[in-house]
Amino acid sequence: MLSKTAEYALRAVACLGSQPGEPASADRLAEQTKVPRRYLTRVLQDLAAAGLVRSRPGPGGGYELSRTTDELTILDVVSVVAPIERIRHCPLGLKSHHKLCPLHAELDKAYAATEAAFAGVTIKELVESTSEIIPLCESP
Repeated sequence: MLSKTAEYALRAVACLGSQPGEPASADRLAEQTKVPRRYLTRVLQDLAAAGLVRSRPGPGGGYELSRTTDELTILDVVSVVAPIERIRHCPLGLKSHHKLCPLHAELDKAYAATEAAFAGVTIKELVESTSEIIPLCESP
């Protein structure tokens, strides 16, 4: 259900969130997140344009989160690069469908539930999880 771009953006944000105050170069992020560097650069530019990350040029520079991890949700990240498209009108353009048919109403409910689930999880919760599996890292 999530696009590759959304997955890559979440990897980058989780990586940056796991090392607050430590700017990461695009090369380092690409290596840690296993995302092709050129693709990652485009994703980071989108995140920066939306104000979720910022870049610092020069030695010691790199990318960092613009907001704290407890203020940033999965939905915030996904909405920038691959928004969940809710169904507001009949996708078939049928004029007799003044409201959504049962099929499209159920699909929209699923999209709404996904949005709510993503809005309910902060990046802080991801990176500070007590799970023995650490995001983006090989387990011993």
